[in-house]
Amino acid sequence: MLHVVSYQIADNIDVKSCRLALKEEPYHYDADELFYRTAEQAFVYVFKYGVVCFLNHDESAANRWLEKIAPFCRNLFDKRMSEEFQVETNATENRFGYNKIEIINADVETLRLIMLNVSQSVALDYYSELTNLLLDETKYHTQRLEQKGRLDISGQNLKKYIGKTLNLKNRIADNLYIFDSPPETWDDENLNRIDLGLKRTFDLQERYRDIREGLEIIKENLELFKDLLQYRNSTFLEWIIIILVALEVVNLILDKLFK
Repeated sequence: MLHVVSYQIADNIDVKSCRLALKEEPYHYDADELFYRTAEQAFVYVFKYGVVCFLNHDESAANRWLEKIAPFCRNLFDKRMSEEFQVETNATENRFGYNKIEIINADVETLRLIMLNVSQSVALDYYSELTNLLLDETKYHTQRLEQKGRLDISGQNLKKYIGKTLNLKNRIADNLYIFDSPPETWDDENLNRIDLGLKRTFDLQERYRDIREGLEIIKENLELFKDLLQYRNSTFLEWIIIILVALEVVNLILDKLFK
């Protein structure tokens, strides 16, 4: 039985600088990920979207790797999100279960594919948590709008809120590739079946769709908030103009009276 554990440790990992700094030679790497083979059936997988995955590493060995990777992280977390998965080898057929897969051949590409899907799952957990926080904040403002009949947020805070939402959407857009099937599955029918089975096991597509729908709801509310804020600002400017005109009229009347 092989044990896989994946950690979301940061917002981002500079994989290029990490590869150049680490003494170990990667088994596979590109601009977005590093894959190391540390023993016959022990691997470390590093992703630019802040996830590090281990197969067949105990906690102390995993922590040593995480310490080496930490200097190349942006916004390193104090509390890591994690997901675990079991891999049973030498099965008579490939079977998918709850938090477990049974595979016929435990070759490198199959194990890498399993680690990839576990890592995608923990990344989705992280993005889902961020989206839910934004949704909760949106609900708070819509409830205040219902109760008071006005938007209870300043222009500056609204701009920060819009920026936070756009930043999350951009980060997800930058990492869209993580939810695609890797090129290795295109020409290998066995890998493709395993990849599809893992995506169903982790509900990757459904969870990703939920995040997209949540962000769309937030976007619609932001557009409403922005329109209300613009109306409030325009009304305020109109009152300033009215007051200035009134003062000018009063000034003219007084000027004529005293003359």
